This record gives sequence, C-alpha cells and structure tokens, in this order.
Amino acid sequence: MNDSLPIKKRRGFLRSERGSSVVELAIVFPILLMLFAATAELGRLFSTYTTLSKATKVGARYLSTAKEAESSDVTVSGPSSPLQRKVKCLVVSGFTDIDGSGNCVDGGGTARPSLVPNLTPANVAITLPGSSTLAPRYVTVQITGYTFSKGIFNVANVTNSSTSTFYFSLQPAMTMRYMH
Repeated sequence: MNDSLPIKKRRGFLRSERGSSVVELAIVFPILLMLFAATAELGRLFSTYTTLSKATKVGARYLSTAKEAESSDVTVSGPSSPLQRKVKCLVVSGFTDIDGSGNCVDGGGTARPSLVPNLTPANVAITLPGSSTLAPRYVTVQITGYTFSKGIFNVANVTNSSTSTFYFSLQPAMTMRYMH
C-alpha cells in the first residue's frame, strides 16, 4: 500500500468531483454537435423546398393567364416555345426575360442565377391546358429531377454512412385552373 498520502487525503481525492464536468462535456459534445448539424441541414432542406414550391406556384400563376398556352401551334406553346422558356426561366431565376442564347436574364439583360443551387430549366416540367373546350382546364408546373445537394454540415459524413435521408429528390408541383 502507498503510505506517501495520508488516508484522509486519499479518501478526499476519490470523492472529489473536480473535472467531472469536463468528462461530461466530452461525452455529450459530439451528440450536441450532430444535433446542431442535423438541425441546420433540416432548416436548409425546408428553405430549399419552400423556395422551389413558391417558384412552381409563380410559374403556374403566370401560365394560367397566358393566352398562348391553349394554342395548338407548336411554335407558340411547344416544348421549346418562347412561352415555355419564359415560364421555365421564371421558375428557375424569377425573371421571364431570355437573351439570344436562351439564358435567363433580368430586364436589363444581366444573366440571373438560379434561385436554388443546381436548378436548371431542364428541371422544370410544364403541362399545358391544351385546346379542348371542355371546362375546367388546368396547367401544371413541376420541378423534376432536382436533388437536394449536400451542404456544409454533411450529415452523411458525420454518421459514416454513404447516403443520408436528407439528400433526396425534391419534386414540388403546382396545378392551377387555366383562366382563359
């Protein structure tokens, strides 16, 4: 037995709680950090989905009042028509103007980036009302093939998994009654 410390000091040392809060912090901190990262990513996911959802709503509202949407002429309402390019630019960038090379621009001709990262006009699907006289007719604007991108707090890396439930395809859509 070690007789260098008196028995009272040994008992006091064993009962001392100094440093226990540091040990508790070391145990709880990684869990708190993961919760913070997950909360930040979930907030970013909701923000991205809300932005995409509002963009489809604006595009559907614009399309629901466009007279040329019911045209049977492909040059007026077809997949590469000015109407569809305008709606796609409106959904992607918030502006309907298109420059000579098909890029989305604002009224002054300045190229506009997409509202959310990696969203392109190719991600926007449009369903027109057609030329039928049957009422009611509807237009639909949908985001397709847009995958939520990994952010600063990549939860998959923290959890050592190859995939995470946060990163999946977002597909908001809006259907509105055609008004003409």
